[in-house]
Amino acid sequence: MSFAELDGIATWYETVGSGSPILMCSPGGFNAKLDNWSSMGRYKDLQMVRHLSENYTCILFDRREAGRSGGRLERLTWDSYATQGAALLEHLGVGRATVMGGCAGCSVALTIAAMRPAMTASLVLFSPAGGVRYRLSQQARFSTHLSFASEAGLGAVAAVAATTGGSFSSDPKAGPWGPVLAADADFARFFTSTDPVEYQRIVAATARLMFDRDTVPGPEPEDLMGLTIPALVVPGHDDSHATSAARYLEECLPLAQYWDVAVPEQSPSRVTQRLAEFLGSEGVGV
Repeated sequence: MSFAELDGIATWYETVGSGSPILMCSPGGFNAKLDNWSSMGRYKDLQMVRHLSENYTCILFDRREAGRSGGRLERLTWDSYATQGAALLEHLGVGRATVMGGCAGCSVALTIAAMRPAMTASLVLFSPAGGVRYRLSQQARFSTHLSFASEAGLGAVAAVAATTGGSFSSDPKAGPWGPVLAADADFARFFTSTDPVEYQRIVAATARLMFDRDTVPGPEPEDLMGLTIPALVVPGHDDSHATSAARYLEECLPLAQYWDVAVPEQSPSRVTQRLAEFLGSEGVGV
């Protein structure tokens, strides 16, 4: 594991295994840490990194404003996250890679593909986050945070982050920059001195523009329809990972392979086999 400064932000990353590269955009919403691939929910049972690293180089990283990575107080966008992922590949001297996303990491992976199609050999989109309930829950999280920041002040936001570790996904009061507030005293001092009105503008714009649709957020559908990149889409089926979101990607991506298997039947052995089939198939280009 190591740090790299990418787009001016300290990024914690790790490479595991050997072979063709797979950039892995972590699941976990705003708590998108590389550890989630092996420790969170379904991913703990699936152990994708352990299996994939037998034949590929898995490139994992804490997304900016998550885990051990740093951040910057600015309006957050899917482009912000994609820039970090693409910069990590460049830092490692990787010109072309499969890009894999889990949960909200699918939106990051899709944005990398839209921004840097020549860098993206193929896409693996596992249980993409999306759907109307997902949009509503994300907007509610931001609304809760904005109300708390307005009533209690930015000093109180920093105090919550310091006490809880700062996960926005676990405690909306900590806000999107919670992990950085908890870990970086200089950032916390800058944060608490920010004009509250300007902060409200930044956060409100982030919520409105990142979660602006009732399907998978990220690139516009017209941009997805122009991507001639092989993609494996594996559906989820819950309030944050609507099956309709995965079907939307099947519709938009010209070279999508939709794995029409219900979540209860997506056993570790079947997932491992399906990933191997896709990545080993002709034309994928991993």
